[in-house]
Amino acid sequence: MNMNPMSNMPGQQPQQPLQPGGATAEQVAFFNSIFRENCPFKFVVGGVSGFVFGGLFGFVMSSLDFAGPSMTYPNLQELSTREQMRIMMKDMGTRSYSSAKNFAVVGAIFSSSECFIEGYRAKNDLYNGAAAGCFTGGVLAARGGVKATAVGCAGFAAFSSAIDYWFRHNSD
Repeated sequence: MNMNPMSNMPGQQPQQPLQPGGATAEQVAFFNSIFRENCPFKFVVGGVSGFVFGGLFGFVMSSLDFAGPSMTYPNLQELSTREQMRIMMKDMGTRSYSSAKNFAVVGAIFSSSECFIEGYRAKNDLYNGAAAGCFTGGVLAARGGVKATAVGCAGFAAFSSAIDYWFRHNSD
């Protein structure tokens, strides 16, 4: 950062060309290296965003699940409204948190593996997402054996390829 008070005097040109938003090219390159090319940062962002979206998804899905608390509490209708709300909110919170944790794991694994693959290949194309999807699906299904790992790999690779293809061709 230029701390010279005389450098921005009227009639003088700035020493470096400014990018949109008033940042210098060096500052833009620095922030790009931190936010776009930093795999640990992508790991954290993928995990946090997965947690947030998973929590929202779990909240919506638990509110749409009409058999939720009534299956574990068969006499739910006989309880007071306040007690019913307490049970239902507890159930929604439990399901949302569970979904949030699962999405956080998927997001963290996928985003960091895609970053490492992209760095290794030095390309940004559809194959990075497919390979990262295969890796993520394989890791998540590894406890189920070789067949489950292969199916998880193929399923996640196909899904991530389809999503990546759609985003690349509909971003106009």
